[in-house]
Amino acid sequence: METKYTIGIDYGTDSVRALIVNTQTGEEAGTSVFYYPRWKDGKYCDPARNQFRQHPLDYLEGLEKTIKNALKDVSGEVRRNVVAISVDTTGSTPVAVDKEGVPLALKTGFEENPNAMFILWKDHTAIMEAEEINRISRSWGGEDYTKYEGGVYSSEWFWAKILHVLRTDEEVRNAAFSWVEHCDWIPALLTGDTNPESMKRSRCAAGHKAMWHDDFAGLPSDDFLVKLDPLLSGLKERLFRDTHTCDIKVGDLSPEWAEKLGLSTEVAVGAGAFDAHLGAVGGEIEPYYLSKVMGTSTCDMLIAPQEEVGDNLVSGICGQVDGSILPGMVGLEAGQSAFGDIYAWFADVLMFPVQEIISTFNWLSDEQKERIVKETSDRMIEKLSEEASKVPVEESTIVALDWMNGRRTPDANQELKGAIMGLTLGSDAPRIFRALVEATAFGSKVINDRFISEGVRIDGIIALGGVAKKSPFVMQIVADVLNMPIKVARSEQTCALGSAMAASVVAGVHQDVSAAQKAMGSGFEKEYHPDPDRARIYVRLYEKYKRFGSFAETEAKSVRQ
Repeated sequence: METKYTIGIDYGTDSVRALIVNTQTGEEAGTSVFYYPRWKDGKYCDPARNQFRQHPLDYLEGLEKTIKNALKDVSGEVRRNVVAISVDTTGSTPVAVDKEGVPLALKTGFEENPNAMFILWKDHTAIMEAEEINRISRSWGGEDYTKYEGGVYSSEWFWAKILHVLRTDEEVRNAAFSWVEHCDWIPALLTGDTNPESMKRSRCAAGHKAMWHDDFAGLPSDDFLVKLDPLLSGLKERLFRDTHTCDIKVGDLSPEWAEKLGLSTEVAVGAGAFDAHLGAVGGEIEPYYLSKVMGTSTCDMLIAPQEEVGDNLVSGICGQVDGSILPGMVGLEAGQSAFGDIYAWFADVLMFPVQEIISTFNWLSDEQKERIVKETSDRMIEKLSEEASKVPVEESTIVALDWMNGRRTPDANQELKGAIMGLTLGSDAPRIFRALVEATAFGSKVINDRFISEGVRIDGIIALGGVAKKSPFVMQIVADVLNMPIKVARSEQTCALGSAMAASVVAGVHQDVSAAQKAMGSGFEKEYHPDPDRARIYVRLYEKYKRFGSFAETEAKSVRQ
């Protein structure tokens, strides 16, 4: 019997990756990555306004190129035995589409309109709309549709983004027939059926971001949506009722895409999901183990049996959805809006003289200037970490807040800002950097504390993502602050691996996702253990962090009023 292979497609914030995986062993047979050229050039984004949009052409070009490049060096036997493809994407990342499911940015007249493009997860232009959703959900007299989303709706999510665009762009409003999540559009595209009324929609995306739930018979009622804004009247009928977990087949590869990719039309395509959730699958999540995807932001996920969760609703998180991570289990999601982004921000601040002053030194050649900038940039965070690790924790006078990109959980508030207190004339770059790392660790602990206080235990922690793999300094501080061991997944590409695992179930190679995890998982490469002495000190610093956060949030509220 020939070995079967699946392809996991992982759409991240900056790039898309294809991974070909042996379904019996989890061994990687081929991989390729494509960086979005328009995104890399900063097009269609305005960071000052928290506007982050991505052109569908970046996604289309990346889909074809990564799969073809990943297949380029594999044997004919591997190519012949590719049996399924599954996709994960960032989210909530919706786009306005026409009746055929074509994103408006691919149509004449909308090619350069950011509102006609995919609205990236980190886009916060819909803060006002999110506030309205929260207010009306609690006051309109009917069902509170936010109750399975932690009771607080975020500007990062589906309805807030849609409403913001409908209100601000008449041309898009008139041309948009429906709206589609990125993780739903790619599988629909691969199977050749992008009809927005019939395409299979992700349980993961709909449950966590679009207020979908079986108790509501699907999406929020038209009465509620019209109460929110008459512009939403009738839209629900052009969206969806049913949703699908990641082990469900959407269809087979269309003749058009089979020809493009050099694959068979018998290749199955699975329902999509969000990158972090399938990353948790690839990182071998198990019940009551918190899976932390630690990159530019974090996504913290936990699964538990439905009969044990019962009617318990965890407040302030990003939702709890049956089957959103592992089919048959309730998935609970939380996270931080900025994590590694904060370290990168501080490094960029320190790079100012290197970029702006050294460039004026006429006694250096252009090649030398470029080399200085590149090598300094490449080594900045590594050197900061090295020096910050030498600062004794008991010497810390600096406390920072990790809200540079708002607060995702607990209790979403994207209007909050980062802050630093306790600076002295002795506060050098390593000490400030250490305080920023501690702030991100404290933000992680607030999430843990919320789960535990709401009756959901945490038996262990699994870490994956770029920060988990590359920064022992950060990981040790997080372990010390949480006062729990942290296991780091071995795979470099857990999201794509999780998609490949899901694809193996879609193709019938494995009975369920748990069986796929056992066969295809790569285990763990390292475990961080908390230092008891530092953990005791961090208990005190954590209380200072919480008091500082409470003060900053109160002040932010008073400024708005």
